[in-house]
Order: sequence, then structure tokens, then C-alpha cells
Amino acid sequence: PEIVPGLASALGQGSALVTGTNGKTTTARLLRNMARAGGLQTVANRAGSNMMRGIAAALVESSGWNGELAVNANTLGVFEVDEATAPQAAWALRPRAVLFTNLFRDQLDRYGEVEYVASVWRKAVASWPDLVTLVLNADDPAVASLGESAKGPVLYYGLEDTSAAVGALEHAADARWCSRCGAELVYADVFYGHLGHWRCEKCKLARPAVQASCTRVMQDPERLVLTINLPKGRTVSASLPLTGLYNAYNALAAAATANVLGLETQAIEEGLATSTAAFGRQERLTVGGRKVQVMLAKNPAGLNQVIRTITGNGGSALRLAIFLNDGIADGRDISWIWDVDFELLQGKTGSVIVSGTRAWDMALRLKYAGLEPQTTVEPDGAQALRQALRATPEGETLYVIPTYTAMLVVRDLLARWGGRSAFWEEE
Repeated sequence: PEIVPGLASALGQGSALVTGTNGKTTTARLLRNMARAGGLQTVANRAGSNMMRGIAAALVESSGWNGELAVNANTLGVFEVDEATAPQAAWALRPRAVLFTNLFRDQLDRYGEVEYVASVWRKAVASWPDLVTLVLNADDPAVASLGESAKGPVLYYGLEDTSAAVGALEHAADARWCSRCGAELVYADVFYGHLGHWRCEKCKLARPAVQASCTRVMQDPERLVLTINLPKGRTVSASLPLTGLYNAYNALAAAATANVLGLETQAIEEGLATSTAAFGRQERLTVGGRKVQVMLAKNPAGLNQVIRTITGNGGSALRLAIFLNDGIADGRDISWIWDVDFELLQGKTGSVIVSGTRAWDMALRLKYAGLEPQTTVEPDGAQALRQALRATPEGETLYVIPTYTAMLVVRDLLARWGGRSAFWEEE
């Protein structure tokens, strides 16, 4: 990590950081795609190692034999950064922009509760120089509150298409309380988790006015169609091969950051239109005549969005393979599965194969959700995957829902069986 400041100083276009609980990898990938469409070269930790060692490795990989970064004036660094690493990474890289996507409960045994992470972020933001532009999700109260600590410019983004809203806060909503006075927040519209149009009726703190907004969200089983409004009257119209409301947020966040970096509208549109799924994040493969979609889920908010996305595709015989691990990178505490709305799957599953180191815990949760008749436990991961594929008719889709360490194993198996390259060889 000590070599990062020196190497990063050679990036002709500076750098941008992407941090938050969910969406880092996809958003960083979208931003890189936009930068390349705008004629820039990029240096990035695209293999997913998002702590200082991963950033250092990405910079070293782009260096020459003499130890200097092999870049030019058109090179931009785009780095996804772990929530706890963001303060250190910002000081080392001195980025032009830092994007905060959202803040949800995740790996409680490592990070603690949401408010602790928010307090660490607020302290860090208050210490950053005024040259750093913050790009903040106005729909997330915890993230929006960072703007009060910033010395430099702040750009807020958020959804404005209220037709995409759900009726009320989900059970898994985290940031329910005002960061200023502690009163319970009131929502006019909720999009998912605790993201929405919020206000505090006690101290009058409210969702900030946004400078970048998504005014239209249309989705089908294959793609999203978005209209994004940016500062100075710019409008981005884009169709991208990702689904789910959370990816509308990811696309909006990337577009807002691209705007801060000075990318043209055409580059933003092209970057979205030509994007592909990041490894394990709605990645589509074909194995034995079956379509397979891998959808990483590692916390209640993320898994709830996966469930809403796949159930929104229609049909009453969904084929699922769920892999629950409790490795260090997953979080040892798996009690979060009890905050997931698995009940939404009632009457909509044809088969559910459960595997992973905590397979029986997941099976118990599914039993309480009323899914026991469709659920089979197979502790061996490779066998579970084969069983799930056999249970999926040719031409239909198997949804594979793994936690992080399980995703690496499952994705490797599927890539080999389906003739795909390893994720670090793609892009």
C-alpha cells in the first residue's frame, strides 16, 4: 500500500473511487465502460480485490520494468473500494471523485451496525480536501448525510420515477432513523430497503435536491431502459442488459460520476448500452442447453432485490440453487437470512437446491417461508449444481444465488462446464 500514492500520481486523468455496501463492482464496471467509450484508458482493480492490496496490485500490473506506471495523459483510475478501506484509499489516491452507493447491514461480525460505518465515513469525509467531489445517493439517508461533512463539491443523485416504488419499507430496511435528531424517518416513496424519498418531521431534515436523476425506469426479464437527467440540461437515454431496480441505481450512480469526470453524454450512453454483467452479478451463461444466471447476494437488501427481480419475470416454476457460505469474506454471522423476504417465493418455485457450508440453516429458513416441499439439501457444491441443472428443463433458466465465496467456486464450475473464461480474463 505504501507504493500507491507514488504510482497513482502518474494517472493523467486522476482517479475515481466507488464504495458502498451493494453495487460497487457493477457500478465501477459501468464507469470504466463509459470512460473507454469517451476515449480514455483505465487502470482498475477489476478482479474484485477491493482493499489497498488490490489497488496496489492493479497499479503494479500497469507498471513497466522500471517501476513506473505505463500510462499516458488519457489514463483514468477507477477503483472499487471496500467500505472500511475507503478512508485510507482516498488519502492514498487523492481521487477527483468518490462515489458512495448505499449503506446496508453487511458482515455484522466485521463492520458492526450501519451507524458505526456511517460515523467512520463522516469522520473521513470531513478530513478530505476540497478538491474531492462526493457523489452521494440522496435516497439513502445515511449516505446523503455525508454531504453535511464535505468540504468540497457534492453531487446528489436519486430516482424520481415513483412508478417504480414499493408500498412500504421492507422488513430489512436499515436506516430508519434521522442522523441529526434520532427521530424515525417518514417516507413518501420507498424504492427498496431504506432507499426512497424520506424526511424527518421532527427536525425537518429531508432528502436533498438531486442534480442527477433517473426519471424513467422500464424493465423486462432481459434489460433496463432508463432516462437519466444530468446537470446542465443533459439527458441520457439508455438500454442496458441488466435487470432489477438496484441496477437502475448502479447505472445512475455511474452516469453521475461520469458527469463529474467530464465525460460527454454520448460516452455515457454508449458505456451503458455496451455494458455486460460483472462476474457473478446477473452474469448469464449457457450450460447443457440450460440458461444459467448467477446473482450474488450477501445481505438482506441485496437478496430481497434478487427475489423481487426474478419473481417479477413471471412464471410459477422458478428453478433455484442457493449457496450459503460463512467464510470470512461472506461474514460468519448468517442470521441475516431471517430478514430476507423468502415468503415472496411461495407458489413460484419448481425446485430449490440448497448447498454451502450453512446449507441446513438456509433449508430451515426456507421451511419457515413455506418452501420446504420444493427444497432439497445437497452439501456438496458441484453435486448441488449438477442436480439443479438436471431439475431445469432445456431452454429454461436456472437462477444461482450464492454468497461471495460460494460464487467464486460456482462461477468457476459453470465457466468450465459452459466453456467460458475465468472472470479475470474477461473485459
